[in-house]
Amino acid sequence: MKKIFAVLLAAMMTATAFAGCNGGGEQSSASSGDSSAASSDASGGNSGLQVDGSFVDESYFGDEDNITLKVWAPDKAVSLVKDQVAAFQEHYSGKKMTIEVVAQGESDAATQVLNDASVAADVFAFPSDQLNQLVDAKVIAEVAFADAVKEQNSEDTVTAATINDTLFAYPETNDNGYYLVYDNTIVTEDDAKTLEGVLEACKKGGKDFVMDCGDGFYACTFAFTAGAKIDGLEEDGTQKFTDYNEDDAVKTIMAFAKLMKDYKGTFKSLNVKQVASGFTNGTCGAGVDGSWDTEVNKTALGEKFGAAKLPTINVDGTDKQLVSMFGYKYIGVNGSSKFPATSQILALYLSGEECAKQRVESLGWGTSNKAVQESDLVKGNAALNAIKEQAANACVQVNIAPTFWQPMGTLGNKIVADEWDPSDEAKTRKLLQDTIANVRDEG
Repeated sequence: MKKIFAVLLAAMMTATAFAGCNGGGEQSSASSGDSSAASSDASGGNSGLQVDGSFVDESYFGDEDNITLKVWAPDKAVSLVKDQVAAFQEHYSGKKMTIEVVAQGESDAATQVLNDASVAADVFAFPSDQLNQLVDAKVIAEVAFADAVKEQNSEDTVTAATINDTLFAYPETNDNGYYLVYDNTIVTEDDAKTLEGVLEACKKGGKDFVMDCGDGFYACTFAFTAGAKIDGLEEDGTQKFTDYNEDDAVKTIMAFAKLMKDYKGTFKSLNVKQVASGFTNGTCGAGVDGSWDTEVNKTALGEKFGAAKLPTINVDGTDKQLVSMFGYKYIGVNGSSKFPATSQILALYLSGEECAKQRVESLGWGTSNKAVQESDLVKGNAALNAIKEQAANACVQVNIAPTFWQPMGTLGNKIVADEWDPSDEAKTRKLLQDTIANVRDEG
């Protein structure tokens, strides 16, 4: 980081003043606008840096030239990121740059960086729950343009990327969660309000309801809805849970198990990819799927596409809202990059307004960029509205213990199993207790 800021500080001494952040206007990130000084009070070490939308003055590259960078992007975004990188290179045509865009799943990004940061990508995308381990291992660089990032992005995404008052990542999306997607010729808008309604509609239509109960990312919904919500980490690094009434929690899990049993043959615990494929082949009526599959589901359903927050479930006469996992996605800069200034400048550009808009248009991804959030492109998007509504009923995917996922998946697999007795209160209680103990690594 000292090298990055030394380069940027040297560049500041010769840089021409550029415009501040757009702050919500429709002005292109490449246009100059009015000249104004940037804020100089950020803790991210970017005091005095001046940013024009998604770009900085070329002098901020310092003496970096003959640049070679690697960028990791998820499979579905590789083509778009290649186009965005080409536009970046065209804008900075005064610099000789070779930038390779490589497919790398976001869920494994941190693992790959931690394995060997020296050969990992210079710029990479990753989900919010991986930030702490990247920071603890000192393999991710501080954000060099913190003032611009804070100005352009929603406060929640900035807060989640800030540790000890230091911003460590550029916000990319605020939609890393799941929602109810359905065939509106099978499930009505009213049906979609309750899990009972969705299942009954699917059964009448001869269609499946698909949820991946064996994946802890989705199966944690059972525990969260029951009241066992996560609340960061304890001092010893184990997962912290909020206080909850165990009797009520047991009743909620039993209610889920009973519905699965009552709608056996309709309720299918399958890999999340089976939602879109089921819509394509006509076997699926509704499912729980994420923002990353919105476009493929829209393609499969066409005019039949329906989206809503997760439904409620009735527990002893009371409708309880399903509570999900929700997080953010970020763009990080490798602390071992041989071209630290260029990596920071590229990360700023990829996280900026124009690229954010392109992600909404091409991939259907939600955005952390405040200007794009206010556009009709986002406000008129049914899936993004559903995700936003569900986010108010979710646990934030930050500070997740590595031991969290497998026990949650085990809980889901057990209650959906044919041999599970949904009326067995004692067994359900032990399952809940074992799940929490195993998450805390006490089992």
